Amino acid sequence: MIPVFDGHNDFLLRLLHAPQDRDEIWLGGQGKGHLDLPRMKAGGFVGGFFAVYVPSPHIEGGPDTEALMDAPPYDIPLGDLIGAQAAQPVAMAMAGHLMWMERTGALSICTTVGEIRAAMKAGRIAAILHMEGAEPIGEDLDALHVWHKAGLRSLGPVWSRPTVFGHGVPFRFPGGPDTGPGLTDAGKRLVSECNRLKIMLDLSHLNEKGFDDIASLSDAPLVATHSNAHAVTPSTRNLTDRQLDVIRQTKGMVGLNFATIFLREDGRKSTFAGWDPVLRHLDHLIDKLGEDHVGLGSDFDGATVPADIGDVAGLARLFDALRAHGYDDAILRKIAADNWLAVLERTWGA
Repeated sequence: MIPVFDGHNDFLLRLLHAPQDRDEIWLGGQGKGHLDLPRMKAGGFVGGFFAVYVPSPHIEGGPDTEALMDAPPYDIPLGDLIGAQAAQPVAMAMAGHLMWMERTGALSICTTVGEIRAAMKAGRIAAILHMEGAEPIGEDLDALHVWHKAGLRSLGPVWSRPTVFGHGVPFRFPGGPDTGPGLTDAGKRLVSECNRLKIMLDLSHLNEKGFDDIASLSDAPLVATHSNAHAVTPSTRNLTDRQLDVIRQTKGMVGLNFATIFLREDGRKSTFAGWDPVLRHLDHLIDKLGEDHVGLGSDFDGATVPADIGDVAGLARLFDALRAHGYDDAILRKIAADNWLAVLERTWGA
């Protein structure tokens, strides 16, 4: 079994919605969602980025986004900006769940690659505290330092909807990432401070101008934790070949997103059987980035995934398909975990 270190999951969001059931969800496994400890062990999942994400408020009478995303073309309206005071309690609750998971003894929150390797060796899940959308941080950046002290080592300035730091891409198909203005002045200060603190910056969900702003400002490798190839699926969320070239120039990284909506050529959300869309995206990413700069960014518990993956226990089936496609075990180990650890060393230091 090849060990897998994954670029993105939304497991903490499941715990946020059902805190009273978290023992059963995490330790016992309900057979629901994509992740729990027993299925992680079964699938060879040894660690990854655990996202703190503040959901948009539910709007009564709003559009049925699930139906829209299964009937392209679509352009899903985004929620309004959420201020730090409203976002912080939600984010703190999610971080608290991750710290509770650590107290169960089955997981370690890691802030260095050495700690990741030690957790993997000890048989514990190695977790990186990641923030998907910087709403819990105000423009003065004071909260960034609080979160850094709490273990935050990876941050995406936006989750698609706007923040005080920049603008994301809407969920639009077909469409490109050039959808609006780039980083604000506060966003540019955020980039500089993340570089100083060695917090990895995640480009997933940023629009093209925001991507370019970070590329011009950051002194760290450029990383998109869970994004696919726009040349294969023309979604606003996927990366153009130009963007992939920029990432490669910085010795950065892209995590292949399992979300069907970003894999299918027709942009639909419905699941599918077979491996062709996954293979086409992976082949394209490796062609553009090289085998040392591609990993997995599953989006488990945050997306609909291909039927033949199903959940985290299906990772072995994915690797069987990749072997049948012609990838040898040396490349598979890079994609599964080694490339993530290498880019974290380049970003955080040894």
